[in-house]
Amino acid sequence: MSPAAGNCAIGLDVGGTKIAGGLVLPSGQALERRIIETRPERGGQAILDDALKLAQGLLQTARASRLTVMGIGVGVAELVDLDGNVTSANSIAWDDLPVQAAFARLAPAVVESDVRAPALAEALYGAGRPFRIFTYVTVGTGISYSLVQDRCPYTGARGNALLLASSPQTMTCTHCGGDLAPVLEEIASGPGLVSRYNEALRNAPAPRLGHDPVSRGEEVLAAVEAGDNLAIEVVESSAALLGVSVGWLVNVLDPEAVVVGGGLGMAGGLYWDHLVASTRAHIWSDTNRDLPILPAALGVDAGFIGAAATIFRRQADDRESMDQNMGR
Repeated sequence: MSPAAGNCAIGLDVGGTKIAGGLVLPSGQALERRIIETRPERGGQAILDDALKLAQGLLQTARASRLTVMGIGVGVAELVDLDGNVTSANSIAWDDLPVQAAFARLAPAVVESDVRAPALAEALYGAGRPFRIFTYVTVGTGISYSLVQDRCPYTGARGNALLLASSPQTMTCTHCGGDLAPVLEEIASGPGLVSRYNEALRNAPAPRLGHDPVSRGEEVLAAVEAGDNLAIEVVESSAALLGVSVGWLVNVLDPEAVVVGGGLGMAGGLYWDHLVASTRAHIWSDTNRDLPILPAALGVDAGFIGAAATIFRRQADDRESMDQNMGR
């Protein structure tokens, strides 16, 4: 998996808030980083045009630096099937667009989900390297997971083995008899923190001077640091609820470790402390409870580094297949 010196790949991480891109060496080193806003309300074609323009700019930079671009890897915050087709449109409306073919006009292209891409990056270059089997959980605008075994993120039969927090957990309240349908992503994600904090402000029994509604999860975390009791309650309860699901993943998948990425997942502080404590409290077996729970090592770059790594892996797989066909 080590192409010749002077080669690189373009990685793009297309999320609901921003598109991050970069030039990445086979060693995992990022040579160039660029970020633009996604603005998903404009529609899928506008986002695709911007992503293609970003890739073209990186392609020109690579050529100016006398680097050979092996391909373009694109991680997108949607479901992606085994052929690289985007099959959902929750944030990025690419489900009816020939995304992979559009990028392939620039260079060989791979489209992957935005959780399997950073999971691959952490397996090859980051916190997942010491482990044969680990679970990667990303917490940001959304919440997803990927099981990684032998440095290969598991896709499932249709590419959908990443859903963790999007579906309602339907139940009947044992106290009032009412039907409940909480959605973890609406509680524990970045937008979930924003929504719950603003609701808490509206419902506060007395006006909260100096506490205005927020628009970003980072603002809720900043309010925690400033000692805002409403923010502290929201963050503690959100992280603790997420820990229930992460503990369930450990019970079901039995990984050696859990690696947590995404902007909120790597925020540290109160959110991290309650997420880890709740996860351990909901792990059933004593033999699993003390497993390593680690922040992603590659930080916010993991998405585009992992997207680029899909190119290195694809070409390595192609070479291995060719060698086997030639009887080597």
